[in-house]
Amino acid sequence: MSAGFEFVEGPTGDLSFVARGATLAEAFTAAAEALLAATVDDPASVAAASQRQISLEEPDLELLLLRFLNELVWLRDATELLFRVERIEVAAGPPARLAARLAGEAIDQARHALRSDVKAATAHGLQVVRTPQGWEARATLDV
Repeated sequence: MSAGFEFVEGPTGDLSFVARGATLAEAFTAAAEALLAATVDDPASVAAASQRQISLEEPDLELLLLRFLNELVWLRDATELLFRVERIEVAAGPPARLAARLAGEAIDQARHALRSDVKAATAHGLQVVRTPQGWEARATLDV
């Protein structure tokens, strides 16, 4: 299975996606890429000029995914930085744990055509499951 994501039909006014990967780490990375793609027209335009380490822990994988996505939204809003995953480790737990090194840069309106103002990831339809091909993560973004 190749890692990736696709936007799917979701609640009106929201943006839902399914992220997939052979491993939990790949699925979480694909979810972060979906969030970035919802935020800017060209996610590849985000350079790795700055790094940030994060460590998160939650009782289960769904809550960990929700917190991870909302951490990325918070970093964008509080620091005006766009990040993508450079390296990530995810353990199913319990408790579920994530350690990641993020790489990104400051929002530059000349280079980063903003697409949607993602306010938060929501619990609506939130799911992280093992499939015969690997892992699948479903989430909904409040835009």
